[in-house]
Amino acid sequence: MVTTEYPAGSPNWVDLGSPDTGAAAAFYGAVFGWEFRSAGPEAGGYGFFQQGGKTVAAVGPLNEPGAASAWTVYFSTPDADALAKAVEQGGGAVRMAPMDVMDAGRMALFTDPTGGRFAIWQPGRTKGLDAIGEPNTFCWAELHTADPAAAISFYQALYGWGAADSGLPGIEYSVLSVADAGPQDMGFGGVAGPHEGLADGWLLHFAVPDADAAVAATSAQGGSVVMPASDLPTVGRIAVLADPAGAQFAVIQPVPPQSA
Repeated sequence: MVTTEYPAGSPNWVDLGSPDTGAAAAFYGAVFGWEFRSAGPEAGGYGFFQQGGKTVAAVGPLNEPGAASAWTVYFSTPDADALAKAVEQGGGAVRMAPMDVMDAGRMALFTDPTGGRFAIWQPGRTKGLDAIGEPNTFCWAELHTADPAAAISFYQALYGWGAADSGLPGIEYSVLSVADAGPQDMGFGGVAGPHEGLADGWLLHFAVPDADAAVAATSAQGGSVVMPASDLPTVGRIAVLADPAGAQFAVIQPVPPQSA
């Protein structure tokens, strides 16, 4: 499961690339109740989404030529430079070589061999997000790809991830876990094949107390519904949405934990 311990290979940061960060801040503020805080003039328009004073995500302008608005997941690493070499050796592409982000940490941007875009974060002063897995925060990273086996093999070579069948009837889905996950670990994400309407790549899920309310707020704020809310047994009620700039994300109203 996702936690703020952030062992190597776990997701430790998420951010949105947007053509209009002000509009994005207004949209996600209405949907999730987030507040925007600028990272300062030296950050080039980058800033943080906060909830209760805790950073839960971030947003910045689109800096790559031809880039479309999208959410990006970052995975923790103790050595960004070594991981960049491993990405190239594994058939992936380095879109932005490792670079220092002041004293906060070191980052890089990659594309896996199946086309999935992701990033890495080597912690410095900033270990990762302040809150994760709580209501209205990031809780799950899901890769949609035409070649799940190749994608899993690539990431396992980088991080030693575990990949286990979900056990959900009629669904081909692998649950991902960090290398040192214990037997009770429920994973941090998954890998699935392509799905009509969903963009290939990493789809970020945010936990919400009411999935239908999040869908309604998205529509009211000019976003769109990619997949309407539906119940997934033992998991929760899930919907896939897109913000006004087209960045896709998912919301999940988790099934309440069973009492002992």
